[in-house]
Amino acid sequence: MPVFSYKSTDPSGKVVTGSLEASNEREVVRHLHEMGNIPIRITEGRNVNENLLNRFNVGLTRLFSRVSTREVLMFTQDLAALLSAGLPLDRALSVLIDVAEKERFKEIISEILKSVQGGSYLSDALAKYPRAFSDFYVSMIRAGEAGGVLEKVLERLGESLETAQDLTDYIKSALVYPIFLLLVAGMSIIVLMTFVIPKFSMLFSDMGGAIPWSTKILLALSEALRGYWWAMILLILALYAAFLRYLKTPYGRLTVDKFKISAPLIGTVIRQIEVARFARTLGTLTQSGVPILEALNLVRGIIGNKIVAGFMENVYERVKTGGRLSSPLSEIGIFPPLAIQMITVGEETGRLDDMLLRVAENFEKIVKNKVKGLISMLEPAMILVMGLVVGFIVVSMLMAIFSMNDMPF
Repeated sequence: MPVFSYKSTDPSGKVVTGSLEASNEREVVRHLHEMGNIPIRITEGRNVNENLLNRFNVGLTRLFSRVSTREVLMFTQDLAALLSAGLPLDRALSVLIDVAEKERFKEIISEILKSVQGGSYLSDALAKYPRAFSDFYVSMIRAGEAGGVLEKVLERLGESLETAQDLTDYIKSALVYPIFLLLVAGMSIIVLMTFVIPKFSMLFSDMGGAIPWSTKILLALSEALRGYWWAMILLILALYAAFLRYLKTPYGRLTVDKFKISAPLIGTVIRQIEVARFARTLGTLTQSGVPILEALNLVRGIIGNKIVAGFMENVYERVKTGGRLSSPLSEIGIFPPLAIQMITVGEETGRLDDMLLRVAENFEKIVKNKVKGLISMLEPAMILVMGLVVGFIVVSMLMAIFSMNDMPF
C-alpha cells in the first residue's frame, strides 16, 4: 500500500505531521477525522527523481531567500482546506504561520494576519506583497470575497497553480539529464585540452611543418586555454552581462522574444506554452467571476513573451468594442486552429470558461509530449557531437604520431 504524508491540526489547533499507509487520500482523511484532526495537506510518497528535483528546487529557493511558486501553492491549498473545514480566516492564517517552512514566508503571513485582524480584506493584505502574490492571484481572491465563495476560489486557484507548477517541474526534470550530459562533455574536453594534449606538444615540438594542420589547431587551442583561461572566463562573463543589459532594453526584449516564438522546433513549444498559460489563466479568472475585460487585462500582464503580450492589446481592444474573443485570437497567428475552434464553441454555448480550461489541459499535454520528443532527439545528438569532438582530438593526435615516420632522421 502507498504511504501518505500528512499535516493536520488537532482539536487544540496544534499542527501535527506524520505518515500513514492507505489505499487512497480519502482513507487518510477519514482516519484523521476519526482522530479529531483537520487535514491540511496530504501527499503521496514520490519517486527518487522527483524528491531529488524538489530538494534541488528548495535549495535554490533558500539560497536566494525569496518566496517560491511552490510555497504560494502550498499556502493556497492549505488555506482552502482550513476554510473548507470551517475555521475562521484569522485562525486559519495563524495555523499557516506554523506550517510555513521559510522564515521570510512566515513573516509575510504574519503581516497578512495582522492586516486581516485590523479589518482589511484578504485581497488587500495580499496585494502588499506583489513579489509573492501576483495581480492574477489577488484578483482571484478579490472575486471570491465579492461573491462570498472564497473557499471555492482558493481551490480553483490551487488547482491552477499546481497544474502550472507540474508543467514547469516536468520541463525541468526533462532537462536534467541533457544538462548533466553537457557538463560532463564539457569537462571531458577541458581535461583533454589542458592535461592530455600538452603532454604531446613536447613530443611534436621538433616536427615543425610536418605536423598536420588539425594538430596545429588543436595545440594552439590547448595553449590558449592553458595560458588565457582567465581571459576566456572574463570574456564569457562580459558577454553574458552585455546580453542581460540588452535584454532589459525594450528593443532587446522584443527581439529575443520574437526569436523564441519563431525558432525552429523550440518556437512551436514556446507558443504552445503561451497558449496553455493564456487559456488556463483566463479560464480560471472568468470561472471565478472576474469580468472578461478585467481578466484579459490581467492576462496581458502575466504573459511572459512581449510579442504575445503585444498581440493581447489588440484582443483586448476588439473585445472591449463588443467583438468575440475567438476572432482576434485567430488573426494573431499564435493560437492553433484547434484552440480557436474550442474557444468558438465555448462562446456559442455560453461555457467559455470550461472550454478555455480544456484548451489549457490539451495543450499542456501537447507540450509535455513535444518536450519528451525533443529531449529524446537532443540526447543522442549531444552524444554524437561529443563523440565527433573527442574523435577529432584523437585522430589529430594519431595523424601527428603517424607523421613522425615521415620525418628524416
